[in-house]
Amino acid sequence: MDKGAKIYIAGHSGMVGSAIHRRLEDLGYTNLIYKSSKEMDLTKQAAVEEFFETNKPDYVFLAAAKVGGIHANNTYRGQFIYENLMIECNVIHQAYLHGVKKLLLLGSSCIYPKMTEQPMKEESLLTGLLEHTNEPYAIAKIAGIKMCENYRYQYGVNFISAMPTNLYGPNDNYDLSNSHVLPALIRKFHVAKKNGTKNVEIWGTGNPLREFLHSDDLADACIFLMKKYSDSQIINIGYGQDLSIKSLANLIKEIVGFEGKLEFNTEKPDGTPRKLMDSSRINQLGWKPKIDLRTGIESVYKMVDKTYW
Repeated sequence: MDKGAKIYIAGHSGMVGSAIHRRLEDLGYTNLIYKSSKEMDLTKQAAVEEFFETNKPDYVFLAAAKVGGIHANNTYRGQFIYENLMIECNVIHQAYLHGVKKLLLLGSSCIYPKMTEQPMKEESLLTGLLEHTNEPYAIAKIAGIKMCENYRYQYGVNFISAMPTNLYGPNDNYDLSNSHVLPALIRKFHVAKKNGTKNVEIWGTGNPLREFLHSDDLADACIFLMKKYSDSQIINIGYGQDLSIKSLANLIKEIVGFEGKLEFNTEKPDGTPRKLMDSSRINQLGWKPKIDLRTGIESVYKMVDKTYW
């Protein structure tokens, strides 16, 4: 990608898209294009077609998606599969029709089977049953992966797919009904400290193991892949280490300065027992993360606007 290339960031205002935007600007890319969801609904075919016809981007980062934690995934199952399928179909197809040089689709670690071998290798895709709570979202993402793969096969386009692990960073979602575990815990501990609450509820047993990657590291990896990777096979982007939800909760508790107790609500679902990515392929290409978990959480907690909590 030369510095003047026209680059479309789908989902530029979200956590991932905004991180890609910041990183591209830092690297000197000057021709970035995007539209907010209010300006263009990516689930509407005509709107996306008009955007591509008017703007004719050279490169596309497809970071737009309907996302959420266990509660949101399990509650809005129809909405999650519909919106994610429509976004992917519209953007990928118009990218093909309008001669985009390269497209990067961002998937998710939840595409892998619930009980797959750990760490999760790219070859594990479609080898077993998915976790029920996020199955609709996972199926939509798998469809996007297969769309990129088969458009490559039939039309010869350079469309690639990357699978990031659990993410956190600036512009994360802190809504307790729809957020992922890390931002939800930050908010819970902050509010408990502020209100002098003695206990904080943690969903599940605290035993599941999760891996977390800062969105700035992901953005760096995405741009790296746009420059260095053109294979049809999906590629994982992970931090390389995991920890239990209980350990994560204790780490965030310490960073926030909450001095009360943790209460684990075992009536709530745990989700997949372990989700650790095998990121050896991208590591061998020359990319590795730079932001350790404690430093990343500390920086996020300092910068998030906590006034509305």
